[in-house]
Amino acid sequence: MPEYAVVAVLVTAAVTWALRALPFAALAPLRASATVRYLSTRMPAGVMVILVVYCLRDLPVTESRAVAPLAVTVGLHLWRRNALLSILAGTAVHVTLASAFFAR
Repeated sequence: MPEYAVVAVLVTAAVTWALRALPFAALAPLRASATVRYLSTRMPAGVMVILVVYCLRDLPVTESRAVAPLAVTVGLHLWRRNALLSILAGTAVHVTLASAFFAR
């Protein structure tokens, strides 16, 4: 086997290992960061706002297919304060309504 193939495999293995280890090495200093703590409390609401604006940008909110999933998502989130639960429930309502009633 030519030497350059062995060197290529070793370099590829070293780069792969380094790229996989880098996030873990960078994680420790970030845990103590005040900025990361601030973003961890603010990002879920920001992501939800961005998703709502993106999903409803071309759809009038007065249409029934937009009101029901939006109401379920917002209502469930205000009631339970669980982003994952409200996103999953809103998605389930949307998919159910889209496949059962709004399919054309």
